[in-house]
Amino acid sequence: MLTETRRVVFLVFDGVKMLDVAGPAEVFAEATALGADYVLSYASPSGEPVRTSVGLRLPVDAAVAELSDVDTLIVAGGDGLVSAPLPEALVEAVRSPGSAARRLVSICTGSFVLAAAGVLSGRRATTHWRHAQLLARAHPDVRVEPDALFVEDRGVFTSAGVSAGIDLALALVERDHGPGLARDVARGLVMFMQRPGGQSQFSAPLQAPPPRTPVLRAAVDRVCAQPALDHSADALAAAVGVSPRHLARLFAAELQISPAKFVERTRLDHAKGLLDAGHGVAETARAAGFGSTETLRRTFVARFDVSPGQYRARFTGTGTGDVDRPRRTV
Repeated sequence: MLTETRRVVFLVFDGVKMLDVAGPAEVFAEATALGADYVLSYASPSGEPVRTSVGLRLPVDAAVAELSDVDTLIVAGGDGLVSAPLPEALVEAVRSPGSAARRLVSICTGSFVLAAAGVLSGRRATTHWRHAQLLARAHPDVRVEPDALFVEDRGVFTSAGVSAGIDLALALVERDHGPGLARDVARGLVMFMQRPGGQSQFSAPLQAPPPRTPVLRAAVDRVCAQPALDHSADALAAAVGVSPRHLARLFAAELQISPAKFVERTRLDHAKGLLDAGHGVAETARAAGFGSTETLRRTFVARFDVSPGQYRARFTGTGTGDVDRPRRTV
């Protein structure tokens, strides 16, 4: 049996995302049932109960400032952390003496609280893919890694959106007690020991403001409207009436990307949308402008860390209607 006691405290607040708390807590509880010794506590800035995102009232054990001997402090996320000014009491709770822990953790948008408290300054971090750019803009001293499921930098851990907190909790169990126990926890909770791919596989296609320069807007609109056309540097520049070098300068200045990389990303987003709609891999490769399934596969794996076939099997349905029919992946 494993005997070292580790106190894990969840910092919660009104509007906290329920799964940000319940998911990781279940991982630590399962690990304890299998021989670890995690003691779970729940705290709010004031010590008062909170109302979660699903409407449930969540009692807490104490105010954060009243705590001691905390091994792991976990700051959960919530939609309100990115849609309204952060409550000062919540930010101060991270700075309070009671929050002094061996390691600090944020789940999803909880990273905004850590950043506001100065914890992430000079560190690498991640958050939900939808809010990664906002975190980078609001806190330029934080090196945001938008595709990571979770990131560790000098004892501070941040995770991507919602269910990625479960992945991070499992990784923490592995650090504390080794891969054997973590593997048993994963089996018991019927989850990946290490989930394949980064969080970009879950994200929506890139949505960016239209370019201000008319020539660049024409080029972008052309690529987005018909990604399967010939969009080589020469062809795209000729289509909008400028030199390839001038077009490359426009892309770099306004979009911070090369024309070739923009075309590739647009085609990948288009391919992802076609797979979401149930199209086959070969059909998707042709329609998105990749020409062959192998080209699509290589580019897709490089961007999303899963193959098109695996993505299609994972995201186009639950599989409950054809559980006995094997899926072919590319």
